[in-house]
Amino acid sequence: MQARRTGRKNIARRSAKQSRADEHLSFRDIAAPGTPSARGLYDPALDKDSCGVGFIADLKGRKSHKIIDDGLTILLNLEHRGAVGADPRMGDGAGILVQIPHKFFAKEAARLGFKLPKPGEYAVGYLFMPTDVNWRQIIRDVYAEVIAREGLSLLGLREVPTDNSTLGESVKPTEPVHLQVFIGRGKKKFSETEFERRLYILRKSISNAISRCGRDSSTGMFWCFGTPRFAGDRPRSGPPRRSRRARRARR
Repeated sequence: MQARRTGRKNIARRSAKQSRADEHLSFRDIAAPGTPSARGLYDPALDKDSCGVGFIADLKGRKSHKIIDDGLTILLNLEHRGAVGADPRMGDGAGILVQIPHKFFAKEAARLGFKLPKPGEYAVGYLFMPTDVNWRQIIRDVYAEVIAREGLSLLGLREVPTDNSTLGESVKPTEPVHLQVFIGRGKKKFSETEFERRLYILRKSISNAISRCGRDSSTGMFWCFGTPRFAGDRPRSGPPRRSRRARRARR
């Protein structure tokens, strides 16, 4: 009986090894020429065709607009990783994430009539809002109420300049209003960790509050981002159009 069990275990082990070998063999048969072989923790058979992500930074921590330009170049080079529909001008989204440009936001805030605290003491949320004026005002009121209830402070709102000239006709009917919300740490001056935790809870609380207003929040408002360290957006267009729009904005 023991010999029979041992024999079955050996057969199972050989079968498992052969199965793995067959997987690698079939992968090598279909892999593109030049694909590296499995080595260490890397296995080309586990490669996936997922969304593309690029990362660029200055090793000395120097802030420069060139980082933005290079980031947009990365988006251009990743165009093949994004899906498009029957309308080639509609994509599954291409965006950019950067450190909060405090000097720029401070200047914009002053122009709009509010003041920002020093970097790290406020967060920026990027909002996709409905085009209906009354519904948008309801959402703004919800933001003000819930932010205060969570012990934070609503510093101000900024309408983001946009250019929809390169959007496809299938996208324009659903184009949202773009807003940025600036949220301060509040009177208690929470630590950075506690501040980020409260921002996470705030996002959930606001979404629930909007849902209780009697409308489907998924078709009205979407909070794309909210953090004291980064700013970003992700419009539903492809990389080339995002880059051209950014270059026009700079001019």
